[in-house]
Amino acid sequence: MNKREWMANSAVLALAAVAGKASAQAAAPHAHHHMAGPGPNAALMAAAADCTGKSQICLSHCLDLLAGGEKDMLGCGKAVNETIAICIALQALAAQDAKGLKTFAKLAEATCLACEKECRKHETKHKECKDCADSCVECAKQCKAIAA
Repeated sequence: MNKREWMANSAVLALAAVAGKASAQAAAPHAHHHMAGPGPNAALMAAAADCTGKSQICLSHCLDLLAGGEKDMLGCGKAVNETIAICIALQALAAQDAKGLKTFAKLAEATCLACEKECRKHETKHKECKDCADSCVECAKQCKAIAA
């Protein structure tokens, strides 16, 4: 068998496999349900995701500055690191509409506000800190709405 025949045979086998899977799916009853939309916590999930991303950028910036000797960035870096952990968990809990989401949202709100306070100290000098602080405010706002 030459290379051209091998490739043709492989393509035929791949198509047969896809067709077999499609017919099996068509014949099988649909046993699970899909949500009709993004769910009740879409705004919270989006805010937590944005806060996580902006916090990661800010933390990277803080670490670079700390490595360069700017020790006044330590508080910001610590606060941002905590925010990253909280917002990752918050997003996951919001996606699941977890039973403890309201309680956790209160903790996340406080963590985001503490991070915002630290980042505001550097916002005029560092865009990364301003962006992080702004995203923390939005996340805290969404947390407050859920926790109420």
